[in-house]
Amino acid sequence: MLVGLRNIKAPFYYNYKKYKDEVLPFVKRLAIKTPGLETEAIYLSGGNQQKVVLSKWLYAEQKIYIFDEPTRGIDVNAKADFYKEMTELTKAGNCIIMVSSDMPELISVSDRVLVIRDGRVKCELSGEDINEQTIIREALGVEKNDS
Repeated sequence: MLVGLRNIKAPFYYNYKKYKDEVLPFVKRLAIKTPGLETEAIYLSGGNQQKVVLSKWLYAEQKIYIFDEPTRGIDVNAKADFYKEMTELTKAGNCIIMVSSDMPELISVSDRVLVIRDGRVKCELSGEDINEQTIIREALGVEKNDS
């Protein structure tokens, strides 16, 4: 709840019932598997740890979210939950900036892809241009005629 301190009226007063009432909807919404709300995230599976991180930022009600390798090392079900939540965030008018080395993930969830090479934005891709060949070509700096 610390990232959402602006949502808490009295941050130095710990009200467990209120905390439980505010946290439980996120546990249910993201299907976080945990023995209890007091369980530290370190004792959860990788996918559930990722969901805990996501839930705290959802609680903070941001407009821009940065996802850095959001699904690396998590199982297929947890990935599906992440993609569903990402879709809901964008439908609600929020922005997601995602950094990913998983090419199929980038292609399937992106509206726009910025290819960065040598510390600079090389190009911006959208629509049909978001495909593996174009992304790799731009990332490596290969011209179309060089192949």
